[in-house]
Order: sequence, then C-alpha cells, then structure tokens
Amino acid sequence: MHFSRCTEQRWTWDIPYIQPAADGGYWVSGPLRSQTVGPAATAAQAVAMVVERLPAGCGPAFLGTPDELVAHEKATQGRRLSG
Repeated sequence: MHFSRCTEQRWTWDIPYIQPAADGGYWVSGPLRSQTVGPAATAAQAVAMVVERLPAGCGPAFLGTPDELVAHEKATQGRRLSG
C-alpha cells in the first residue's frame, strides 16, 4: 500500500509504504525503494510505523498534483513567515 501527500498524478514519494511479507505479516519500506523500515506483525503495527515517519507538517492529502502541493507549501510558508 503506497501513500501520497497529494491526490493527483505524479504521486509524492516521501512517505513509507507497506507490502505483504512472505511470513504473512507486513514489511514497511521507504520512502525510497532502497530504504527499509522493518517488519510488522499486524496491519495496525505497519500503519503505526508509517505514521511515525510522516514528513513534518504532513496533514490531509492535498487536492492536486505534487507541483501544486509544492507551490501551495511555498505560499503558505511565505504567509507564516511574513505574518
């Protein structure tokens, strides 16, 4: 199960993902395919491992593309710094 911080393609790849493990449990990897987090015995444990590794300030999925998300984050950060 892959997760994205936006709702439209091309998806973000900055959140770990969950895959079934050979032993019947789960394996958490990522966010890059070359990174591993570790095994989880239950789906709840796997989700908790992903939640622990969410990017700072990660909230609900952004309605749009990754490029639109970046522009939104820059605009929002600019308002916070000037306000």
